[in-house]
Amino acid sequence: MRVPPWREQVTVRALVVSLGLSVMLSVIVMKLDLTTGVIPSLNVASSLLGFFFIKVWTKALEHAGVLRVPFTRQENTVIQTCVVSAYGIAFSGGFGNYLLGMSSKIAGQATEANDSQNIKDPKLGWMIAFMFVVSFVGLFSLVPLRKIMIIDYKLIYPSGTATAYLINGFHTPQGENLAKKQVKTLGKLFLFSFLWGLFQWFYKSGDGCGFEAFPTFGLKAYENKFNFDFSASYVGVGMICPHIVNASLLIGAILSWGIMWPLINNQKGNWFSADLSSDSLHGLEGYRVNPCCYYSVSIILGDGLYNFFKVMTKTVPAFVSDSQKLRLSTLPVLHEVHMAKQPIVSYDDDRRTEVFLKDQIPKWVAIGGYGMASLVSIITLPRIFPPLKWHFILAAYAVAPVLAFCNAYGCGLTDWSLPTFYGKFAIFIFGAWAGANHGGVLAGLASCGVMLSIVSTASDLMQDFKTGHLNTFFSETYAFDDIRVPGRQYPAPSAILHRNIAILGVHAFAIDMFIGTVILFVWQKMDRAKTAAFGPAVASGLMCGELVMEYGVYLKQCLHCSTSSHQYA
Repeated sequence: MRVPPWREQVTVRALVVSLGLSVMLSVIVMKLDLTTGVIPSLNVASSLLGFFFIKVWTKALEHAGVLRVPFTRQENTVIQTCVVSAYGIAFSGGFGNYLLGMSSKIAGQATEANDSQNIKDPKLGWMIAFMFVVSFVGLFSLVPLRKIMIIDYKLIYPSGTATAYLINGFHTPQGENLAKKQVKTLGKLFLFSFLWGLFQWFYKSGDGCGFEAFPTFGLKAYENKFNFDFSASYVGVGMICPHIVNASLLIGAILSWGIMWPLINNQKGNWFSADLSSDSLHGLEGYRVNPCCYYSVSIILGDGLYNFFKVMTKTVPAFVSDSQKLRLSTLPVLHEVHMAKQPIVSYDDDRRTEVFLKDQIPKWVAIGGYGMASLVSIITLPRIFPPLKWHFILAAYAVAPVLAFCNAYGCGLTDWSLPTFYGKFAIFIFGAWAGANHGGVLAGLASCGVMLSIVSTASDLMQDFKTGHLNTFFSETYAFDDIRVPGRQYPAPSAILHRNIAILGVHAFAIDMFIGTVILFVWQKMDRAKTAAFGPAVASGLMCGELVMEYGVYLKQCLHCSTSSHQYA
């Protein structure tokens, strides 16, 4: 079939639907970020919802006799890419972690480095400027390697691959019928989740009350943060995340909060002073920092660096060889397509590769774009964060492509993007470089934002390149253009984590997500085909319904109380 040019792919209706879905899924991501810090891939959900809304749009125009352009798989991919880009900023923007970690409210909960030079309260103006400056750099960091990672190394990127097959399936006669059933299932679970959340709201009179505070496993377990809070949205998240992730979360929560920390806390007065506050890094919190951060960052970074240097030893000579051959070639595009055809096994793969490489960004544009975006950051960011000196930013941008590759490579194999770990790595390096007496905490958190944004954006872009490759689509490159009060509903555990480099907050979500994975596992055993077809729709419905209900409740509170307006802003 003819592949439409990009002007027929990036349509007004696609952008309008993308805007609406971006708002809805960004709310979901913010809720997850402020409560658990765990964000699943919502690529499939955005593809399904985008298909549904555009089909409603086109059916209405078709009945009116004014439909001119049919809905294509490439247009569906545009919607998915735009939505992922938007909610990706909601996560990498740090609104639930490092930006909150800069605030005076978070600093007041720490016992160290809480002076004025280490604090910057969030304001809309500088936050928008910061996001605008750092969010474009990641787009250029891995563009020169997209052929190697997608075509040559054939990295899987499971979410990108699943999204592509889902979109391809929608745009066939059989697939459209299945999509209608999926949307119907999503609607049922959306309604159930909404009504269940509303039912729970009637039994909640304040914090620590209602179903979310029910001592499911007994009072002692509840004191140690173990209970099932009857959240449909987290059950849905558990149905999207891989089984190994959900099981690891539960096992880790039991080992740490159920066994390790209580045993270490019993050594208060022996291993550390009994007079220290609960947030002091010289007490129990220091034991949480080491295993949670130093070890995990070291392991992930070491594995990523190994793969980076392994790839570089093969790709740098290839780049040099290609450049020399291209000077002698009169048809460089055809030459590069020919070079990409290594083990082509079908006409479909041949066609995908040809279209994927047809209008790629030249390497000099990618490198130049990265340099220009870096220069803008080097000039701008020290004005926003005075402790973050220009040479800190230069050093960060020098190593960022390496870390971005490490994360994108791991995501291509496992489907798990871990930008926050690389952000913590930046905190250690640049925070220590600046020093606590010279605003090192603020410099570390700001550098975390720079690194997290680059690493996260690069990985998301590569994931979408995979979807685009399988959909014979080549213009996705242009699509990326009451908080933290302990005991409250939105504890923002990652905020104090990014200030103290430690993990805090409730662990009920681990139980919820494990229940989701159990439901999915049993369903797969009973009917694997039906689970594959309707699992994402069920999960999306569970996630969206409860969140819409809660969002409505908080909007009502904001409209009726000026205090709540400030609290939830």
